[in-house]
Amino acid sequence: MTHSSPATAHPGKWIARHAVSLYPILVIAALAVFFTLQNPYFMTFDNIMNIGRQSSVLLLVALAGTMVIMIGSIDLSVGSAVTLAGIVTALMIDDFGPVAAVAAGIGTGLIVGFVNGVILIRLKVPSFLVTLGTLSILSGIANMICGGSSIMFMDMGLTDFVNAELIPGIPNIILLALAAAAVLSFVAFNTVLGRYLFAIGGGEIVAANSGVPVERYKVFAFMLSGALCGLSGVLLTAQVGAGTPAAGANMLLDSIAAIVMGGTSLSGGVGGPHRTILGVLVIAILSNGMDVTEVSSFTQEVIKGLVIILAVASTMDRRKYAFIK
Repeated sequence: MTHSSPATAHPGKWIARHAVSLYPILVIAALAVFFTLQNPYFMTFDNIMNIGRQSSVLLLVALAGTMVIMIGSIDLSVGSAVTLAGIVTALMIDDFGPVAAVAAGIGTGLIVGFVNGVILIRLKVPSFLVTLGTLSILSGIANMICGGSSIMFMDMGLTDFVNAELIPGIPNIILLALAAAAVLSFVAFNTVLGRYLFAIGGGEIVAANSGVPVERYKVFAFMLSGALCGLSGVLLTAQVGAGTPAAGANMLLDSIAAIVMGGTSLSGGVGGPHRTILGVLVIAILSNGMDVTEVSSFTQEVIKGLVIILAVASTMDRRKYAFIK
């Protein structure tokens, strides 16, 4: 007597159960084929490395947003946090050295996350409104510090390290982003922090009744998000060799698109960092492919907006909502 695996015995059920994970993989494959047919340069090693460089900072920002969305909240301040952390890094690097500048940049993001989390739990203000406010505040502070102009620095040690290649052909910034993604995936599925974040997103009242210190772990989620945004600002500043007041301007839209495209539900409790990696690949390939095929920037904005709507519609758990408002 032979025994068939669940996947072979019920292929339809297996596909339905894994549809959210398979969807971005199929989209990546389809986009790669389409853009290669449009321009053979798309699949060259040099362009693949370009995609990696372009998407490394986005991956960190999307991972930051993922940790907050896992609990059913949202962080709209990620782009401004990246900008402020980058400006702080650029200001510090010449006078205090790269190590202190990196610590200051990450610390800036950590403080931003802590403030967001505390306002959320103490004032009982929805995360959407809290981070919408801090988005504007952080952007204003960054521009006040730099006077609306880029901040240049002379110490190129950090820039040289980020753009160097520990593995020949692969820039260090790609390796750093992938290492962060691996660590966060481990944290999400193998630590108490990760399990509690999923539990809160799956049902906050149930989690609280089960003994989960909900408020504390909400703050932890925002602090983790802030620290990752701080690291993103540090790497972006190092990559371009300057702190710029518009560094994180486009990060919010692209990161949310990547998160939901990867399969992390905006309602919380479903998904995780591993899926965000796939979502970032979709957005990065889509953006790079449209650049390579010379699609106008205005059309790109329309397409990205449509991607977000379609991704949210396909990943939202409607059972958590009595009404769609």
